[in-house]
Amino acid sequence: MLSTNKRLSQAASAALVGLLFAGTAIAAPLVVRSAGPSAKAYPAGKALPDNAKIVLKAGDSIVLLDGRGTRTLSGPGTFAASGASTVAAASASSTLGALVSGGGERRARIGAVRSASGIDKNAGKNPNVWYVDVTRSTNMCIADPSSVTLWRPSADQAATVKVTKADGTSADVSLAPGQAAVLWPSALPVTDGSQFKLSWDGASAPTNLKFVVVKPNSPGLEDMAQSLIKAGCNAQLDLLIQTTSLPSGGAAG
Repeated sequence: MLSTNKRLSQAASAALVGLLFAGTAIAAPLVVRSAGPSAKAYPAGKALPDNAKIVLKAGDSIVLLDGRGTRTLSGPGTFAASGASTVAAASASSTLGALVSGGGERRARIGAVRSASGIDKNAGKNPNVWYVDVTRSTNMCIADPSSVTLWRPSADQAATVKVTKADGTSADVSLAPGQAAVLWPSALPVTDGSQFKLSWDGASAPTNLKFVVVKPNSPGLEDMAQSLIKAGCNAQLDLLIQTTSLPSGGAAG
């Protein structure tokens, strides 16, 4: 269990939930990732008509996002832009609610998938889209600069993470064995555009972060994804795609 969850303010949690669920309607599909020969025709951030037919060539792969979740389409083939499962939509809403509420909902978010040996296959995966993975250099989008949380994939050993701002000022945060998350040091306030380096014993190289403050009143999930794409918050976009992934769509014929 992540030790800092109880310290996150109710106001911050409400703002994060509002960022995802202020809009209840299923919006038109949004391309959140694309690769292959047709990538230029379907760039990340492109909204598609709900009734669009997507024509993909061999080697093409695109990920679509709507209020139901994300679907990966692989070519060759012709595909319907919109899915149709209301059950999937309800499931996406549930998993997204867990995603923004923190590690206490971790098993609800990822389903606690275990192998025959009883090992949790999702162990070591970031439990919250707003947690800063200390191992990944990226732009980091945040809705509440006062509630930034650091998270590490492996919590077996005690660790001290040095947080260094671009101007050279620094502060240390300590994690005990078994502790995966800790609040950002208050001595180094996070602001829009602020940059930091994270380092600790055993790290092969420092982690570089640039923070981007996003508005907490976005009308829906698709708008949040647009914000992540435009700001280059790739780690969070990856987590959003993985968390809301639905079965791959079949060809429309």
